[in-house]
Amino acid sequence: MADNMQRGSDHLSPHRDDEAKRELQGWLRSGHPTRAEEWDDAEPGADDDPELTTRPVPPANAPTPQEAEDEALRSDLARHLGRHSFPADRDALKRELMDQYAPDPLVEVVRRLPKEGGTYANVQEVMAALGRKPRA
Repeated sequence: MADNMQRGSDHLSPHRDDEAKRELQGWLRSGHPTRAEEWDDAEPGADDDPELTTRPVPPANAPTPQEAEDEALRSDLARHLGRHSFPADRDALKRELMDQYAPDPLVEVVRRLPKEGGTYANVQEVMAALGRKPRA
């Protein structure tokens, strides 16, 4: 009996409700209209919709492009070096990256470390020496 009950706000028959779900399925999966003609779309955009609806809106705490790049660099260094590589100086880190067949751009980043930088205890210190920091 509960299956036959309809909510008070339901204006469609169960059959039409299923049909509407199928029509919207492509749009919901892709995040954009899937029909060739906007008028044929299940939910066409309104003329006064703001432009922000055409592309994703980043969350308020989304990283800046520089923060994202710094975090990616930190992650790549950590993945290729690991804990066993520390403490180490610039040349030891460079050798370790080359032994790990790390990508050349990553080796070049370590080559930019100051020669007199001393010994680095971890990737965070390497990032600090490069003047870059991961997102807090």
